[in-house]
Amino acid sequence: MAQTNARTFTRINQIVRGWINYFRIGKMKGFIDEFGHWLRHKIRVILFKQWKKPKRIYINLQKLNKVLPYHFSDEQIYSVANTRLGLYRQTGMRVANFLFNPEVLAIGKEDRPGLINPLTYYLR
Repeated sequence: MAQTNARTFTRINQIVRGWINYFRIGKMKGFIDEFGHWLRHKIRVILFKQWKKPKRIYINLQKLNKVLPYHFSDEQIYSVANTRLGLYRQTGMRVANFLFNPEVLAIGKEDRPGLINPLTYYLR
């Protein structure tokens, strides 16, 4: 059964907070940083998979590009949306990394919470 983004983000936040609180005693700043990159990459894959078609990916990336200050060209966004490399490689491209940065994923909407950044949660 499919889960909503709200349920997925809530559960991920609960697991990450609990795991970091349990292992906080150890020195794991480097690992937490790598884990945060990996987690955001997986979240980007989930979002791209929900959008399914290149046209929808292109439209949604264009919307994000208008709101954020990065100003990628239409050609760059088109190349990310229409690549046939596979979702994992597609979401690892520079455009997707910048448009779905930790600050953007941390923004909560009315229907879902924001994704916590494991490194900032660990360092607080």
